Parts: sequence; structure tokens; C-alpha cells
Amino acid sequence: MKILALALATAVLIGCSNMPTDVPDTSRRLVLAEQGYFFVGGHYTQTKEGEARVGQMYVQYQIPENRTQPYPVVMWHGGGQTGTNFMGTPDGRKGWGDYFLQRGYTVYIVDQPGRARSGFFTEAYGATRRPNTGAMSSRFTAPEKNPQYPQAKLHTQWPGSGVSGDETFDQFFASQVEDIADLNVIEQLNRDAGVALLERIGPAILLTHSQSGPFGWALADARPKLVKGILAIEPNGPPFHENTVVGEKEGWFKDGALGRAWGITRTPLAYSPAVKDPKDLRMSRQAAATGTDLVRCWLPSSPAPQLTNLKGIPILIVVSEASYHAPYDHCTSEYLKQAGVQNEFVRLTDLHLHGNGHMMMLEKNNLEIAAFLDKWARQNVR
Repeated sequence: MKILALALATAVLIGCSNMPTDVPDTSRRLVLAEQGYFFVGGHYTQTKEGEARVGQMYVQYQIPENRTQPYPVVMWHGGGQTGTNFMGTPDGRKGWGDYFLQRGYTVYIVDQPGRARSGFFTEAYGATRRPNTGAMSSRFTAPEKNPQYPQAKLHTQWPGSGVSGDETFDQFFASQVEDIADLNVIEQLNRDAGVALLERIGPAILLTHSQSGPFGWALADARPKLVKGILAIEPNGPPFHENTVVGEKEGWFKDGALGRAWGITRTPLAYSPAVKDPKDLRMSRQAAATGTDLVRCWLPSSPAPQLTNLKGIPILIVVSEASYHAPYDHCTSEYLKQAGVQNEFVRLTDLHLHGNGHMMMLEKNNLEIAAFLDKWARQNVR
């Protein structure tokens, strides 16, 4: 594996090597063989200040001394976020990156192109979207305080009050960044950088979250032999139309703009029979929702064109109990099935894990969720 190593981690205390993989152990410490960073993708372009490089993606990697898993995990953050989502929690607990390292995986954590350590050039990337405390609190950290969708009242797992002035929230909000306003540009940049990453490191498991969910589908479509599995944590959706929440009196949900014209992505996918225009997918809406407080899914008309490149890749889709994704992530799972792509759809409540929101990797039971992801990967990725 071609890797630019910058540092060799010092050896530290090794925990119990026979610890079951489905039991979180916060006492074990890391023993690394190698760590470092590099950039993939990008190209030079002329700006009014001179030549600049754009489109590159920052990648941090760590290799455990006791590497037992054949495929690394690539952790891809969502909108307004950075790779810090996987490096720890705002209240100082262990993150998913360390958890997977301790269980024998090499871990790659990225910053999306045009964001954080990957760099941003206004002239090349255009306008940005900016976070604010109210939106982050109502969507991520304290949706229960002013429920805007039915499941919000069930949220209990954020480690703190979830509002500005609380130390944990302040740490979380400090990590929020501007990102590119044009979501089509974001998706294309990440697809291209993702291809460059897999061509450099070889076959890997993709762990995507939220905005990066479509990147996983697009990358598996582009390089199916290099994607050994996908752990899709509340992937951006639902298919086709955005979901708009309008309140209980109006039935909670209504269709928003056409966000993912290609079903589960904004950028083209390879369908069979070939689809040259996304309108040829002939989407139709379910006559009735499949459960209480769920949206009616938009799905391709039958017979559905098949996503042949994604077939055979182990795919897990996970949704929490109290997230704004809870009403619609089942639609993404159903879309994939109709397109010939088998996947496992799991609500955390099925695992007796309750009260989580969208930022489950930062919440109080984050390691219990990581343990499930690890166990599923061991059982399904070959």
C-alpha cells in the first residue's frame, strides 16, 4: 500500500485481546504501527491571483499495530461537518475512528473537497452555506425541545443540553464549517476524489453519513470492485424529492424540491437498461405510507431499471429513533431493492438502542452503535 507516513505512534498499553467485538471497551488504548496524511484528486486552475489547486481531498490515516481486518474503513462525514466527527466526541469520549482501530481496521478519515483541511477557493467553488446555532440545535443536538417532526420528542442521547452556552454544544458548534452551496458540485467533487482515493489505497469499506451517503452509491457505481461494503449511516435522501416538514396540523410532511434526480444521487448512475435522462426513471409515489409517521416514498415505476454495478456489494443502512431521517430512510432502502440491490435496513430501535438523533457517532451510546457496525461488517464483508 502506497502511503505517505509522517509519524510512527509510540506503543502503549495493550488491552484484552479476546474482548468480544460487540461489547464497547473504553479502557483499551491504541497501539499504532503508522499514521499520517495525504491528498488525493484535484487539478490546477487559473485564478485572478495565479494558479491554484482545487478539488483535492485531505485524507488522514492510521494503521493499528495489530491489523486483523483485510479491508480498511473510509469514514466520510456529512454536510457542514469535517472528519473530526469520527475522531472523538465534543465531551471528550472515544470516537468511531479509534473504536475501529482497536478492532484491527486501518482507518482513513477524510475532509470533503472544498472544506476544512482540503482547502476552499471562493473563485473556484462559489457561494457557501453557513451554520448557525439555532439550526444545528433543532436539527442535531436538541430536536426534542421544539419538535418539528414526530420522532423528535424521543431524542435523549445528546451529551448535554444541546443549546448554545452548554460546554458540549459549544465544542460541537466550534467544529461546524461553511460548505459549498451547490450540492451538485459537492457530489461531483467527492465522487472524483473518492475514485482517486480507492485507486490509491485499494479495496475498502465505505462508512458514509448524511450528505456523503450518495457519494457511497456513486463511488460503488464507478469502482464496484474496490468497494467491499457500505455502512450507510442515515444517507442523504429520500429518493428524488426532498422531504419538507410542515407540522402536525398539515400532516407533518410534504414534498420539497427534486433533489436527487437520479433516484439516490444528484449525479448520473449506470442503470440497465441504460437511462440517458433521469426523467426516464418515471418515478411514482406510494399510495400510502408503510407505517405511522413515515413519508410516502417516491420510487421508480415498474419494471425499475437496475443498478447492476451495485449488485453484490454488502450494504447496511442504519437510522436512529429520533432523527429527522427516521420518517424516510426506509425509502432509500426500498429504492435500492427495486433497483436490484439487496441491502439490510436497520433501525437502532431494532437493536434496543433508543433516543439517538442524526449525529449518533457523537452521542452517549456511540460505541454501542460502533460495535454493531463492526459486528455487521465482520459477518457480511468478504
